[in-house]
Amino acid sequence: MTRLYRTFLALTFIGVACFAIAADNSTDIKISGWVIDSACAYTKGLDKPIGVACAKACAKNGSPLVILRDDGTIFLPIDSKTPSSSQNSKLMPFAGEHVTVTGKDYVRNASHALVIDKITR
Repeated sequence: MTRLYRTFLALTFIGVACFAIAADNSTDIKISGWVIDSACAYTKGLDKPIGVACAKACAKNGSPLVILRDDGTIFLPIDSKTPSSSQNSKLMPFAGEHVTVTGKDYVRNASHALVIDKITR
């Protein structure tokens, strides 16, 4: 019985470890783009924000800020912690500005989410 129990625990540990390794499907990335509110990025088709004041006003109104890469790809900033939190407070000082961001890119069905490690003007 003890040997069977040890085998069960070992297999369970291996299974959990494999799941944990497979769960992080991120890629390290460095991008340049505009900090813009998500509504304008999607509905207006803008290449850059109308202005700093507009981007900040939309964000203060609840619109999530995103990174609009120079090639038009939109990255949704996310928190890697659970429970997760909005990233608007981290992005608000850069709203409406062109930035360089390093972090982890998570791709799912052509949608990009980004855990920000560093952001600079």
